[in-house]
Amino acid sequence: MAELRLSDTASADVEAGALVVPLVRTSDGPVLASGHGLPRSAVSHLRSAIDTLHLTGDLGEVTLVPGVPRVMAPLVALTGLGARRGRSPLDPEQVRLGLGAATRRLAGRDHVAICPPSDDPSGLRAALEGAALGAYATTGYRSRHDDIRAVQTVTVLRCATPEASGSHARRAEVVGAAVALCRDLVNDPPNILTPERFAEVVTTETRGTRTTVSVLDDQALRTGGFGGILGVSAGSSHGARLVTMSHRPRGARGSIAFVGKGITFDSGGLCLKTPAGMLAMKTDMAGAAAVACAVLAIAHLRLPIEVTGYLALAENMPGASAQRPGDVVAIRGGRTVEIVDTDAEGRMVLADALALASESTPEAIVDIATLTGAQITALGPRIGAVLANDEQLQAEVVAAGHSCGERLWPLPIPDDSAATLRSTVADLRHMGPTDGGMLYAAGFLREFVGTAATGSPIPWAHLDIAGPALNRDDAYGYVPKGGTGYGVRTLVALAERFAAR
Repeated sequence: MAELRLSDTASADVEAGALVVPLVRTSDGPVLASGHGLPRSAVSHLRSAIDTLHLTGDLGEVTLVPGVPRVMAPLVALTGLGARRGRSPLDPEQVRLGLGAATRRLAGRDHVAICPPSDDPSGLRAALEGAALGAYATTGYRSRHDDIRAVQTVTVLRCATPEASGSHARRAEVVGAAVALCRDLVNDPPNILTPERFAEVVTTETRGTRTTVSVLDDQALRTGGFGGILGVSAGSSHGARLVTMSHRPRGARGSIAFVGKGITFDSGGLCLKTPAGMLAMKTDMAGAAAVACAVLAIAHLRLPIEVTGYLALAENMPGASAQRPGDVVAIRGGRTVEIVDTDAEGRMVLADALALASESTPEAIVDIATLTGAQITALGPRIGAVLANDEQLQAEVVAAGHSCGERLWPLPIPDDSAATLRSTVADLRHMGPTDGGMLYAAGFLREFVGTAATGSPIPWAHLDIAGPALNRDDAYGYVPKGGTGYGVRTLVALAERFAAR
């Protein structure tokens, strides 16, 4: 993870492997973003390069220009931020994506300096966030990876008062590290990141923080009546785990619970997926990864709010003891569920975790999961869905996502949801209609959200992130190919909103 620094050093004089200078697209063509502070000869040289290379200033366009006169850095990276309309400020997400594209492109260089397109607090914060998110690379499990190295240090220039802006850098560094860890977890192969190993990683990562961790193994899950998780994991040689992470600072302003689906590999169970359908199923734990990393970030930021994360971890395999269609299992709290399709396993592990989270009656519960293929069909690969039993919480989640560049779209839970879940042999069946499957899956989850002291349901929101959790295409902006870390920033931003009440 890159170290972020702030400096009031002149852009031409900074000692770095590369200097990033933003371009914005205007009606007259691409121009250098104002306030870069470069000497006249350097500006003239860069303008000539823009014309000669037919640059557009489009968002994410990065062009490397070596040997710019009177600039100490040996390389200038011109990075497009997209259109700017008149004197209106750039959207923060434009800044994040553009500068993230630059730090991603400059991988292999230890130190990069950045000229932010503006020095107002929102522009500076976006520049820091984009740089941190773009400075990521994974070596995976290659035997040789000498050529894979993310930018190690990023200096953001034009900070007249670096000390006053230090909190922005600290936050960007912490959240960037959390997103990087989430990406690493999602990218890990399923033979290595088993439920047991996932729990060990979380326990290790929380050392040095005031976060407490408890882990329920198979025996404890049986004793506690967690039939949903145990049923899903019954066919696997790897035991299930339910991890609880608790951040309880003194003087906490309210409480919120995060619940994450953590299927470390989803074969579909006895209702086996096709080979092609299994290719990305090591990433079916992205929701749990987002929860774990968000709680870690919240702890490092010491936010004054009580946050508890629940990670429901299991592997769904077709072993001899695997769960069958037609089986009936009891969820935490005693409600029984008839299994219809063993490939609809995520809602079963979430049901147990939602029931457990409800027992402490937090102010709100938010679950996050790569739950349905219907989510990708409805919203594509970059936008998540939010379904809720509370309109205010749903709006807050959408706003939190918007504030950090993670787009979310609010959707309804059908009025006939409860009727579609009726079973002749159990309290309910775990699937409704396949048409609109994302909506009816949320309706099933709603059944396991408990009630507050007032007798009304605990405010709850469900995030289906099947699409944006994994970038199957080429990298763009600050988003790498593979695990994206989607959801971490939304959960942190939501906790900040709750803490600020």
